[in-house]
Amino acid sequence: MDWSLDAFLTQVTERAGYDRPQQGARAVRNVLEVLGAHLVGDDRTDLATLLPGGCGSLLTAGEPANEPLTPELFVEAVADRSNEDLVEARREIDAVLPTLAEVADNALLRRLLTQLPPGHAGLFGCTDPG
Repeated sequence: MDWSLDAFLTQVTERAGYDRPQQGARAVRNVLEVLGAHLVGDDRTDLATLLPGGCGSLLTAGEPANEPLTPELFVEAVADRSNEDLVEARREIDAVLPTLAEVADNALLRRLLTQLPPGHAGLFGCTDPG
């Protein structure tokens, strides 16, 4: 499915239960910047090319992280980036990552999940790859 920026942000905004698209856009920025630091190579750029508007550059613009994050530390990193509490960070993640899972095909999603420590699949709304 080709996603327009409006459709992508609407999906995130609705999933999070936000009132305004700006809140969805903030969630997309916060989550993609953290995620992008933990993905490398073609998988990161393949996902970036599937994202609408300026969303892809949010994945690819940052420097790679020094160490992988557990799912719990991923939530903390998003909270730090957004200056929000862990509950709000999890709300952002629960809206953005499942939307990304809809954008990516199963093969790409599997490759992305193999780059991340175990447990991240649940953040994307799916099961760990076998």
